[in-house]
Amino acid sequence: MRRSVAVRLSALAATGALAAATGLTLSTAEASAAAAGATGYATQNGGTTGGAGGQTVRATTGTAIHQALCNRASSSTPIVIQVEGTINHGNTSKVSGDSCSTAAGVIELKQISNVTIVGVGNGAVFDQLGIHIRESRNIIIQNVTIRNVKKSGSPTSNGGDAIGMESGVRNVWVDHTTLEASGGESEGFDGLFDMKNNTQYVTLSYSTLRNSGRGGLIGSSESDTSNGYVTFHHNLYENIDSRTPLLRGGISHIYNNHYKNLNESGINSRAGARAKVDNNYFEDSKDVLGTFYTDAAGYWQVSGNIFDNVTWSERSGDHNPAGPNPTSNTSVSIPYAYTLDAANCVPSVVSQTAGANKGLKVSDGSCTPQNPDPTDPDPTDPDPTDPDPTDPPSGTNLSLGAGADGTSKADGTSYGNVRDGNMSTYWSPSGSTGSVSVKWGSATTVSKVNIREAAGSGAIGSYRVINHDTGAVLASGSGSGVIGFAPTSLKKLTFEITSASGTPRIAEFETYAS
Repeated sequence: MRRSVAVRLSALAATGALAAATGLTLSTAEASAAAAGATGYATQNGGTTGGAGGQTVRATTGTAIHQALCNRASSSTPIVIQVEGTINHGNTSKVSGDSCSTAAGVIELKQISNVTIVGVGNGAVFDQLGIHIRESRNIIIQNVTIRNVKKSGSPTSNGGDAIGMESGVRNVWVDHTTLEASGGESEGFDGLFDMKNNTQYVTLSYSTLRNSGRGGLIGSSESDTSNGYVTFHHNLYENIDSRTPLLRGGISHIYNNHYKNLNESGINSRAGARAKVDNNYFEDSKDVLGTFYTDAAGYWQVSGNIFDNVTWSERSGDHNPAGPNPTSNTSVSIPYAYTLDAANCVPSVVSQTAGANKGLKVSDGSCTPQNPDPTDPDPTDPDPTDPDPTDPPSGTNLSLGAGADGTSKADGTSYGNVRDGNMSTYWSPSGSTGSVSVKWGSATTVSKVNIREAAGSGAIGSYRVINHDTGAVLASGSGSGVIGFAPTSLKKLTFEITSASGTPRIAEFETYAS
């Protein structure tokens, strides 16, 4: 273990024990309250809603989590898994099924979508057991503690990462978690929050990362620059040697975090990465921003940060700290709305909000933590005062008179059949999967589609609704019927069938403004 981590562990362990003893429990309603409230880059690319709208199940073992995933109708069927108790190697087995791909000794979220894992009751602790997200999208992890995950020694899990994402992952929101280790690489630990191999649209918010050699990374090597669009806000990084985070390529937005006792280096922007670093509080730390351990430069835009007892090394070779007076060397445009707390109140706000078992408190942008409203209904239940997005749409079917095309069509079928108003004609892909699109000559606002299958079809498994203009995924799910999403102006809308039990037959692809 690096001495810099080791010398603080005993004191911080007492702090952690006190937090656990006094931590707030989370009711079912509170656990669900933030599921519709993703922030940062997780709101882009169609948004991140996790399992909202799906079945809610309770799990007290890792095996039960896997069973919940495997018992779904498909790998994209929405589900909210409420976790209570300690999840460890002894209670986490592999479960098989058509809607999952799991493994023993790790919580495996592989080749799936539309899942929320949230700690409830007296809390959820993943003890020496990591969460692995691979080839998946639309995932929320909230109000859990993950501790002491090892890549060497015994037991090992998830390559030593508390949370690790890789291979085409999209839209993940990790919120109000505690991620912690008990040392560095020599003790068998790796990163607390790692993203690699084409992982995009991720937010880490209101979380505590502590007592580790490595906070986390974006990109596994200088050539792995396909990752990015990641937001870090209102997190506490404490007693970390380096990588808070390490950025290789891509864009990151880093604001209102409290960095305390960074022992060797902090935000390490390299290999062309660009980071917008706003209103953070750096305290009792060393070389908190720069390009380190490489000659492949990265970039940053800085404003409003406070450096409290921060020391800066001399620039030499592949060690290039941004201080002692960091200035911007790039400009980064942020596509979503956000409100900055003043940097001088960040330590207070973060101490009251960051980590598991804090009651999901958030900041209101004026340095005042807010509790979730206990009277708010569970967002996974229908709101009787709001229109259900799956209610029959109203107004004119915008597909009538529009154009149509697609990726393939079976003999005897036509793309135009999906917008002719005739239920006796239909389009089918040449196989079991494919896509069909409706298109207009000018931008048209759409917020609902109605997919109507021909009589006797019922073959659609999982689907995605895509803004063809931008490639953004507006909705995903399974089956047919009414699909709602945020009003979107576009010229071409695509319905993509990603799995099916046979050859689908879509009679009508209706589109509506409301």
